[in-house]
Amino acid sequence: MKRAFAIVTLAYVLALGVAWVTLQLLQQSWPPLAALAVADAVATIVVFVFSVLTNNSSLYDPYWSVAPIPIALFWLLQPGSDGLANARHVLIFVLLCLWALRLTLNWARRWHGLEHEDWRYVDIRKSTGHWYWPVSLLGIHLMPTVLVFLGCLSLWPNLSDRGTPLVLTDGLAALVTLAAVTIEALADQQMEHFRTRPAAERGPLPPGLWSWSRHPNYFGEVLFWWGLYLFVLAAHPAFWWTIIGPLAMLALFLGISIPLMERHLLAKYPASYAEYQRRVSPFFPWPPHPLPQQRAELDH
Repeated sequence: MKRAFAIVTLAYVLALGVAWVTLQLLQQSWPPLAALAVADAVATIVVFVFSVLTNNSSLYDPYWSVAPIPIALFWLLQPGSDGLANARHVLIFVLLCLWALRLTLNWARRWHGLEHEDWRYVDIRKSTGHWYWPVSLLGIHLMPTVLVFLGCLSLWPNLSDRGTPLVLTDGLAALVTLAAVTIEALADQQMEHFRTRPAAERGPLPPGLWSWSRHPNYFGEVLFWWGLYLFVLAAHPAFWWTIIGPLAMLALFLGISIPLMERHLLAKYPASYAEYQRRVSPFFPWPPHPLPQQRAELDH
């Protein structure tokens, strides 16, 4: 495991270094947003090279939570920004770091080394054959990079400005963002506890948030990006169009991630998961439907 994490660390340090060099070459003649987009793509390609060398696309997985931090620092260090001397910047950056740290540590805790690859990538590998690595580059590496970049558009006006004070609506944005991080953390903790319990001790529904939503961790993740967007509406309504970021995240989870996970779980647990689907909301938290009358009577 130490060797595996050393390789991941090397990959990301090199990716950050190459991205920094790219920015130095481009930012004098390119608009900052365009230069940042190219640097982000170049960093992704560096990580992809390591994925190929280790024959494991899961090497890319922490990029989702790692990349927003240097993106945020890029905007904080712009000449027009007053950086972390601004209380509003500090609030947004701390919330971002809290989300990134929790998600990255959760990945590190669950990753089992270079021999372990996400089951979704394994399925893609089987279905694409010799085309796996081109598909991996476009679908597993570059597509999430684009989506995270779009989500991070909210950081552009919020962290590159100067002298913008905290207002009441920032409090609402902070509450939503912090609630999102809390929901994700609680959902992961509850599911981990559920998985470690013997099957005989498990109830008809997973505990807590999982009895109100079949994917509360995904709900929390999407809510996080909407929370960042609320900061835009609070201080920079002219940048309303950055809503493309949270909308793209919502489309990703509702259109790809959740259907893929649902098919996987239904194939693995056909009877119990079908009942779970019938009773529990797929995404937005909602009280579960009661057991069918006949089954409730049998249970008694």
